[in-house]
Amino acid sequence: MRTVRVSIIGFGAVGQGVANVLIDKKKYLEDIGLEFKVVAIADSRTAVIDPDGVDLVSVVNRKKTEGTVGDDKLTGLEIIETIDHEVVVETTPTNIVTGGAGLHNMLMAFKKGRDLVTSNKGPLAMKYGELIEAADASGSKFRFEATVGGAMPVLNLARDVLAGNTITNVEGIFNGTCNYILTRMMEEQAPYEQMLAEAQELGYAETDPTYDVEGIDTACKLVILANCVFGMNATHEDVTVTGITKITPEALMLAQNDGYVIKLIGEVNDSRINVAPKLVPIDHPLAVGGSLNVASVQTDLAGPITVTGRGAGSVETASAILSDMISIYRE
Repeated sequence: MRTVRVSIIGFGAVGQGVANVLIDKKKYLEDIGLEFKVVAIADSRTAVIDPDGVDLVSVVNRKKTEGTVGDDKLTGLEIIETIDHEVVVETTPTNIVTGGAGLHNMLMAFKKGRDLVTSNKGPLAMKYGELIEAADASGSKFRFEATVGGAMPVLNLARDVLAGNTITNVEGIFNGTCNYILTRMMEEQAPYEQMLAEAQELGYAETDPTYDVEGIDTACKLVILANCVFGMNATHEDVTVTGITKITPEALMLAQNDGYVIKLIGEVNDSRINVAPKLVPIDHPLAVGGSLNVASVQTDLAGPITVTGRGAGSVETASAILSDMISIYRE
């Protein structure tokens, strides 16, 4: 049995999802010869530390009832720097202006030679090259499948499963909030504002939905794809972006009458990175509804490979994080 000591830095929906997945999959992990022992958890205000392994069930319950994970006042950065462990699971909120706490946490993890798995796309959209260099310099493993498409495997599909193929283009729907709004606008023949309000009520859209509906979230994911899959050195400033706020029910109905749906499509290849609403034939693999994400990867040997899945959700995103953790340590 290989025991790997873990810190979870950031304990919102995704961090709690990781804890729940580790609880649920304990026996499965034992069966493949792995034990992930969480020795430290930090939220934005408190921390809990136990070298023998934190009681995940009680920490999740405490976070729900009291809003904090523990009584220690160590920050995530201090945990990464001072507590002995092998892998940092970085799930702090995304900040695409400065990289936020996540950027500092990641650089500290690499400075200390720790492996890192993250769902935080902000630092990767801003400082991809710097982070990869820092990881390489320290010999740290760095995995970030959860940053693009949540549970939908895109990066590992392109890097690992399709190894040997030349990938010429990736396009798809990378934001479930926009897809939900556009799907419901068409179903109800209702205006954007009304379906946005519904999406907010159901928890698909934030109180301030700008990041999603203006295409910024999709742009960040495309930057990660551009850098990881195509070897570019892009930032979100290199993406041409148009959101969905100007789309009308009339436009959707006209498209439907001609056999099309309108979807917010992100596309990346070695010559362009683009986010914009596009007409998609109703029977096309990219024409998925609701809050689903979809990606079509064009390859020279295997042709087009299309994957569909849930692009958000705490357990769904945590599944991608767990997959990355297993891939590092089962090797």
